[in-house]
Amino acid sequence: MKKEIFWSVMVCGALCASSLAARSESLLVANQHDQSLSVIDTATNKVVATIPVGGVTGHEVAVSPDGKTAYVPIYGNAGVGRAGTDGAQISVIDLATRKIVGKVEFDHGVRPHCAVYDRHTGMLLVTTELDKSVTIIDPKTLKIVGSIPTGQEQSHMFALSADGRRGYTANVGPGTVSVLDVVGRKTLAVIPISGNTQRIAISRDGSMVFTADQKKPQLAVIDTATNKVKTWVALPAVGYGTAPTRDGRWLLVTMRGAKQVAVVDLKTLKVDRTLDVADGPSEVVVTPDGKRAYVACNFSNQISVVDLNGGVGQWKVVQTIDAGKYADGMALTR
Repeated sequence: MKKEIFWSVMVCGALCASSLAARSESLLVANQHDQSLSVIDTATNKVVATIPVGGVTGHEVAVSPDGKTAYVPIYGNAGVGRAGTDGAQISVIDLATRKIVGKVEFDHGVRPHCAVYDRHTGMLLVTTELDKSVTIIDPKTLKIVGSIPTGQEQSHMFALSADGRRGYTANVGPGTVSVLDVVGRKTLAVIPISGNTQRIAISRDGSMVFTADQKKPQLAVIDTATNKVKTWVALPAVGYGTAPTRDGRWLLVTMRGAKQVAVVDLKTLKVDRTLDVADGPSEVVVTPDGKRAYVACNFSNQISVVDLNGGVGQWKVVQTIDAGKYADGMALTR
């Protein structure tokens, strides 16, 4: 009887350990200047692998829903709107072997940039700046199956509504946002924002879209029901990337020049507080459990880890992780 109990405990322990391993979470970070992808174990907040992305250079990264595959658009060697090479492929990386296992090939330079996995259709949507479009790719065949025109130059970043029906691109140089009918594959509206804009995010309830004015320290809040700017949020410094918290109450806004993240109360649409982070904060992602945020800081080549679980007035940076050179785009995967 004792032997049976012992082996039952051992089997249970092994199964539990296996289950925990299967649920382990990783943060993927695209390092622009290293042309690599850092793999960070979020349990320890340590870099456990560095994967070459196979081109110059990957700015952003998307992950398949099963967590097995990463997609890194190869943008080129220049910043948005600047002279340089024009990327024409997406590297497909197997996260188990940490190797490139395929490529999506365009027949001309398009500067592919921000990739988003549409869980409703199983398609991969990626901004293709030089074609003024969002390109639709079948991840199973790695073939291009369609496109959605944005009607604007430099459609750089892309946000998708929760139901997969609406898409929004931040068009940097024109300083506009394109509203896309993803199902109908057409442009619904082009919203003027500023002389220059950056990054884009959508609220958890889908009622608001946010993009940062690059000329003034303010954030545009777009009403998705009317496709018009409903108000502006005054910021302490010029904003950049944005991400809502999982409960939908707060919006995290990176401010590169200030080395800070502003926390916007989405009920009042005012800045509630700021958090000091590493140098050059650009992109931010929030963990599925809503307890932490990771902030990619380009200029210091680091990731700031923000504890969001301490309650109002308690949020703070609890750790800084050294990543690759010019750490930027990120994705979480299990």
